[in-house]
Order: sequence, then C-alpha cells, then structure tokens
Amino acid sequence: QVQLVESGGGLVQPGGSLRLSCEASGFIFENYAMSWFRQAPGKGRETVAVIDSGGINTKYGDFVEGRFTISRDNAKNTVYLQLSSLKPEDTAMYHCARLNFGTYGLASPYEHRGQGTQVTVSS
Repeated sequence: QVQLVESGGGLVQPGGSLRLSCEASGFIFENYAMSWFRQAPGKGRETVAVIDSGGINTKYGDFVEGRFTISRDNAKNTVYLQLSSLKPEDTAMYHCARLNFGTYGLASPYEHRGQGTQVTVSS
C-alpha cells in the first residue's frame, strides 16, 4: 500500500532552517508529482510547494517568497522541503502528498498523504 513518512520537523528560532524529508513506498515514485502542504490549528490547508515527477519543474505558494525549496531524489523515493528564513507564522504540521496520476499543480488533488511532521518557529 502507499506509504508516505515525513521527518525532520522540530523547534527552530525565527530566521532558522530545517530540512524536511518524505520517504515514499508502495508505488512507482518517479511516476507521480509530489507536494508539501501545511496546516496550522484554526487555519486552512496551504499548499507549500509541488514538484513534477522528474524533479524538473516546481511551483510554490505565494507566501513562500523564495524561502523554501522542494526537491526529490527518485533513486531514494524521497521528496524534500528545505525551509529557510523561518517565521513564527510558518508554524504548522507539514505533510507530503502524492498528487493524483497525471496532475501537477498547487491545487491538484491527492489521495494519499503522510501523517506529517511538526514545525514550530519560536524564540
């Protein structure tokens, strides 16, 4: 079955950095675009970034403002999210998701997501 397992979250001071990882299994990873989204208590879901199946094309939410980078290693079945210049408002649970086959976009649907990794930005 499809499994997505995130790691790398934690507590970081404003301006700090974190690298999130999402290890995938149970499907042919290189055939699917992947995304990271986040959700904070009391707030709606926000798509942070998406990357196409080959890792060539990426898109980011407007709030990213050049601070985050999504990448993938198809040999390792892993997608990454490098977070830099973190702000307190970036505090949220971060999830990776497998976009539905053939789709690629910030609003693309997904059927599978991981349990998430918590990112807390606080001094």
